[in-house]
Order: sequence, then structure tokens, then C-alpha cells
Amino acid sequence: MIHYVKLIRPQQWIKNLFIFIPPFFAGVLFNSKTLIEGTIGLISFSLVASAVYILNDLKDIEVDRAHPAKKYRPLASSRISKQAAVALLALFSLTGLGLGFWLNKEFGYVITGYFLLNIGYCFGLKKVAILDMLIVALGFVLRTIAGGFIAEVAISQWLLIMIFLLSFFLAIAKRRDDILLQETSGVSVRKSTEKYNLDFINAAMTMISTIMIMAYIMYTISEEVIERIGFEHLYLTSIFVLSGIMRYLQMALVENKTSSPVRILYTDRFIQSVLVLWVLSFIFIIYWHA
Repeated sequence: MIHYVKLIRPQQWIKNLFIFIPPFFAGVLFNSKTLIEGTIGLISFSLVASAVYILNDLKDIEVDRAHPAKKYRPLASSRISKQAAVALLALFSLTGLGLGFWLNKEFGYVITGYFLLNIGYCFGLKKVAILDMLIVALGFVLRTIAGGFIAEVAISQWLLIMIFLLSFFLAIAKRRDDILLQETSGVSVRKSTEKYNLDFINAAMTMISTIMIMAYIMYTISEEVIERIGFEHLYLTSIFVLSGIMRYLQMALVENKTSSPVRILYTDRFIQSVLVLWVLSFIFIIYWHA
């Protein structure tokens, strides 16, 4: 049973919480209808995401067997058969997509687009440098758009820009870890990493993090946002964003610890604290201050 759990990667489902971002910023997150439908949407996205992980592992069995860490994955280590994985892939994808269309037609279209995009990723697009990271970032944007359809709220262009930049930044950091692993083990872990080196990745991380901070500050001082939220000192929350990004850069460039953004979120106390304080500040501003 434990091998099936490893195959579907439930620890990665935390990424799908992005569907709650639009209702959160719209001030309707705690509406009972939004919470119920959002939870169903979360389950739908998690099932489809797990189907993508299974498909990726099926496609990369031989490559994973040569990887120093991935060789222990259930399929690469032959602890789960290909036939069982294919059956689980079909079950998860059909159930997730069906649940998505049952919930909301527009949500169904978005999650189908997410699934098709990731099929393309698994079957070759991930080998194209830069495009591989853009697809990862677009996955988070699609999660956010899906959340907007569930809650029936408009999504600010600023919100989509910042989510794209954040997810692109994290994808770049993940590629940095791949390069470090390749240099120490001599094993090429991704085809796309052949087009990257540490100088390029470090420069890209610095560039994107700078743009991200500026975009966030512009968001907090935007007249449209201030009028909608009703709080003119929103810029004060920038300290949490700046601190979180600086900590992540420190882990990447100084400590070389960027193997998984999800693992960092689960283990790094500083980033956890900053994230909690940022969320609490917006809960106060949007739900209590108003």
C-alpha cells in the first residue's frame, strides 16, 4: 500500500490549494457554498495531478532507474507493475475530470486543459529548455483560474501575474537542484538541463525574484486594489513577501537546498512563519478590518 501512496504523491496535493486563492482575495472564502465546492475542486485537481505523476513515472521508468534518487520510485524499482499503474492512471484521470465537469463546466474545461498540457509535458515538452519551466508555472495559473470559476469571482490581472512569477521562480530553483545533482553524480536528470548552467539559473532566479517583488509592491499600492480591499496600508505586507523570497534565495544560493519547494514548505520554519503571518495579515485586512 505504501508504494501506491508514493506513486500518487499526496504530499504534492498542497499545490492544488491555489484554487482557493481567488475566493480568498475576493472575501468569499468562508462562504459555505464556496468551501464545499472548493473542496470538491481540490479533490478533482488532486486526482488529475496524481494521474499526471503516474503518467510521468510510466514514461520515465528507464530514465528514473539511472537517477540516484528516483530509482527508488515504485515503478522504477518494480514494486508496482506497469499494468497496475495504467489502471490507476485511468481511474484517477477519469474520476478527476468527471468530477470537475460535474462541479462546474468552466472548471471542467480548465482542468482538462491542465491535463492535456501535462500530457504534452510528459511526452516531450519537458525536454525543451525554458518551455519546461513555463509549463510548470502555467499549471499554477490554471489552478488559480479554476478557483475563480468555482467561486464565480473575477481574478485580478495582478494576482495572475504574481502567481505566474512565483511558480516560475520555484521552477527555476528546482532546475538549479537538478544541475547540482548532475554535477555531483554525473547523471543527466533532465534533458532540458543540458541547456542550463548555474550562472544562467542564478541570474534567472535573481531577475524573476526582483520582478516578483516589484510586481507585488505595485499590486499593494494600486488604486484599484486599495479601493476594492478598503485598506490603504496594504504595502506593509510586502515585508513578508520580501523576507520569504530572501530566505528562499538564501537556501538556494548559499545552502544549495532547493530540491523541492513542497519539501521546503513542510520543513523550513522561517518560510512557514512568514507564510502564516502573510495569510493572517490578509485575513485581518479582508475579513475583519472590513
